Amino acid sequence: MARMLIPLTLLALAAASPALAQDDTPKSKAKTEESQGNDLPPLSVDRTVRQSATIGGRQIAYEATVGTIMVRDAKGKPIGQVVYTAYVVPGRDPARPVTFAFNGGPGASSVYLNLGAIGPKRVQFGAAGDAPSDAAVARDNPESWLDFTDLVFIDPVGTGFSRSLIDEEATKKAFYSTEPDVKYLSRIVYDWLVKAERLRSPKYLVGESYGGYRAPRMAYELQSQLGVGIAGIVMVSPYLDPAATGDGTALSPLPWMIELPSMAAGHLERQGKLTPAAMAGVEAYVRGPYATDLLNGRSDPAAPARMAAKVAELTGLDPVLVRRMGGRVDSRTYLREIRRDTGEIGSVYDSNVTAWDPFPFAAQQESNDPILDSLIAPTTSAMVDFITREAGWKTEARYNALSYAVNTAWDRGKPDDSPVKDLRKAVANDPKMGVLIVHGWGDLSCPYFASRLIVDQMPAFGQAERVKLAIYPGGHMFYSRGASAAAFKADARALYRR
Repeated sequence: MARMLIPLTLLALAAASPALAQDDTPKSKAKTEESQGNDLPPLSVDRTVRQSATIGGRQIAYEATVGTIMVRDAKGKPIGQVVYTAYVVPGRDPARPVTFAFNGGPGASSVYLNLGAIGPKRVQFGAAGDAPSDAAVARDNPESWLDFTDLVFIDPVGTGFSRSLIDEEATKKAFYSTEPDVKYLSRIVYDWLVKAERLRSPKYLVGESYGGYRAPRMAYELQSQLGVGIAGIVMVSPYLDPAATGDGTALSPLPWMIELPSMAAGHLERQGKLTPAAMAGVEAYVRGPYATDLLNGRSDPAAPARMAAKVAELTGLDPVLVRRMGGRVDSRTYLREIRRDTGEIGSVYDSNVTAWDPFPFAAQQESNDPILDSLIAPTTSAMVDFITREAGWKTEARYNALSYAVNTAWDRGKPDDSPVKDLRKAVANDPKMGVLIVHGWGDLSCPYFASRLIVDQMPAFGQAERVKLAIYPGGHMFYSRGASAAAFKADARALYRR
C-alpha cells in the first residue's frame, strides 16, 4: 500500500532495578565481535533487569530482557542482527504460554504493541489530544497480557535497533520483501525458543497492521517447516488481503465497500450514536443495495443519485460532493472534507483524531498523518530510555520506531491473498488452534469490513468461531482507549483459555 500501515507497540518501562546479569558467554561475545567487523556501532550484549507492574489489579514481578539474535544466510554467514525485548515471569512451569509480537509498516518496530497495548508498561499515544511533546513516561499497564502469558517483542531488521550487516541491494533481497520477511522472522521465533529453553510452552503470535499479514504466514511456516506448533494467532487491525484494496479504477466494488462502513462509524461516533446495532444496518446496506448499485453502474440511471443520497447520510459529507464523486468516496477526501469548515484533518488510523491542516487551501493533502506525526516522539524516547538507562543495554546506534526508508524499499510482490490462504491451511491442520482478529470501527488504513468479508467466506473448521472477529470503539490503535483495551484483553484471555 502507498501509505505506511502501522500499528504500534511501545516499550517504555518504568522503575527498573539493577541489572540481573550480563551475558558474557563466548557466544554473546562473538555476536559483539561480528558487529564490530564493519563500520556500524557495536550492539550491547544481552541485559536483564527485574521489574514489577500492577496488572489486572495485582502486582506482578517479571524479568525484562533486551537481547540480540543473529540472522545467518544458508552458509552460516551473519547477515543481520535482530533485537528483541522479552518480559518473562520467572518460576512458572512449561505450561505458561509465550507470545511473540510484531508490528507492521513495513518499517515499524514492535514498540507500539509493547508500550501501547499489551506490554507491562505503557505510554499514552494515538488518541485525540495526544501530542509529540507529551511526557515520554511509562506507567503500569493494567491491560497488559503479562498476567497470562510471557511476551517477546521482535523488531524486524531496519526497525528499532535491529539491522542488516550486508550492503543495500543484498539487504533488500534478504529482508525487505514479503517472502524473506516471513522466513527469517519465523526462524527468529524458533531461535528464541531454543535460546530460552521454551520449546515446551504453548506459543502464540500477535501481529498488528502489516504484522497481521505476517502472523498467519509465520504460523504456517513455523508449523509446516520449522516444527513449531502455534496454539493461537491474534491479528490486530490486520492488513489481511492486499487484493481487496484498490486505487478506485478496478472493476471490483470491494475498495468502496470496504471503506464506507468505517467512514460511517466515524460519523456515528461524532453524533454519539455508534453501536453494533447501528453498524449492522450500515453493513446490510453496503452488502446489499450499495454493492448492487455499484455493479449496475450506468445500466441503472437512478443508481448514482440513490447512492449519493445514502452515502452522504452515512458519512455526513456534503451531498453535492458525494454526487459529484458518484457515491464513491475515497478515504483522503473523507478525512479532509468532513472538517473542511474548521480547517482540521482526520487521521487515516482514526478519523476522529485530528490535527490542524497546515495547507488547507492546497488541492491535495500536503501534511503527514496526524497520528503518525504525534506518536513517533513519545514512543521513541520512552523505548530508548528503557533500553539504555533502565536495562543498561548501551549502543550508539539510532533507534527506528518507524522507518520510512524500509517502507519505501519494500518489495510487496504480487497482491494476492496468501495470508488468508496460509491462515486457512494453518487452522485446518491444527484443530486446537484459535484465531482472534480485532479492529477498531473507525480505522480507514485497515478497515474492519475487509476482515468481516474474509471471515464470512471461511469454512467453519469443525466448530463455531475457530476464527473470531471482534470490533471495538476507536481506530487502528483502538487500544489507546481504556475501555477498548480492556475488552481486547478479555477477548484475548478467552482465546488463550481455549
